[in-house]
Amino acid sequence: MEYRRLGASGLVVPALSFGAGTFGGRGPLFGAWGTTGAQEARRLVDICLDAGITMFDTADVYSAGASEEVLGEAIKGRRDRVIISTKTGLPTGDGPDEAGTSRSRLIRACEDALRRLGTDHIDLFQLHAFDAGTPVEEVLDTLDTLVRAGKVRYTGVSNFSGWQVMKSLAAADRLGHPRHVAHQVYYSLVGRDYEWELMPLARDQGLGAIVWSPLGWGRLTGRIRRGSPLPPGSRLHRTAEYGPPVPDEHLHDVVDALDEIAEETGRAVPQVALNWLLRRPTVSSVIIGARDERQLRQNLGAVGWSLTPGQVARLDAASHRPAPYPHFPYERQEGFARLNPPMIAPPDRAA
Repeated sequence: MEYRRLGASGLVVPALSFGAGTFGGRGPLFGAWGTTGAQEARRLVDICLDAGITMFDTADVYSAGASEEVLGEAIKGRRDRVIISTKTGLPTGDGPDEAGTSRSRLIRACEDALRRLGTDHIDLFQLHAFDAGTPVEEVLDTLDTLVRAGKVRYTGVSNFSGWQVMKSLAAADRLGHPRHVAHQVYYSLVGRDYEWELMPLARDQGLGAIVWSPLGWGRLTGRIRRGSPLPPGSRLHRTAEYGPPVPDEHLHDVVDALDEIAEETGRAVPQVALNWLLRRPTVSSVIIGARDERQLRQNLGAVGWSLTPGQVARLDAASHRPAPYPHFPYERQEGFARLNPPMIAPPDRAA
């Protein structure tokens, strides 16, 4: 396993981390993701640790807290060998104080997560969504209190826009509070919006990207093909409305390119898609999920080898989408690009 610094912090994380969203299996969304119980979860954690995966990601909203509970059971007796990453901020109920990142909600959410996980500290505590109703100063002051109390080691955000991230970092600098070190983001071959604004911001500000849904919400498993219906076991039947939208034609173009390169490399389609992500700028760790041991072992095959520059260029070209404003002039017009060279060259400039 390859290990990397998480952004500009001192925390070292594995290039692949494990997403425990399949643990617990409560509710229509998370029940479709997986229904892994404590015994099976412990076996998956065994495999991860043997392979060098030491970071495990969860959230209070995953299966109404059951994901944290199952993960806590699975790591019992080996807490010192793992990095726990969890999140809070999304609604966990209908009450007025069951959503957001107010002082009272953050403190209670942290205490509840510690109890469910069976630990005395959280290595990476992330805000699952931006709370426009709570002053950023209140959020940062509360996180600072949790860090000083030893209950949280590092903080991060997830699903923030560029201005929301920058407002938080600027306020942290002004107040002398700990800066966020991670941004958990959606990024995949069929979802490259992260590259336009959030990636340059992460490079400039020292944020490490932790990638969720690297297989495009289950679309890049190798089971979806042009001209064929969704396979019976695909979670897209029940969860497509919750995930990022992907036009069918774009998906099929990307899968066609993945198929070709998978044949050339002797690798599975998901392994190729994950390997492409592992070499992208600012990416610290890519979260892999698995409903069973077979899926986990296949995803582990994404490390230990590299795509060739030519193969990367072909995947870049197949997955490229026109940049939205105000980014498209910097991609298309020489004068703009000269002032701000892109971090990733568009297809017509790719090597």
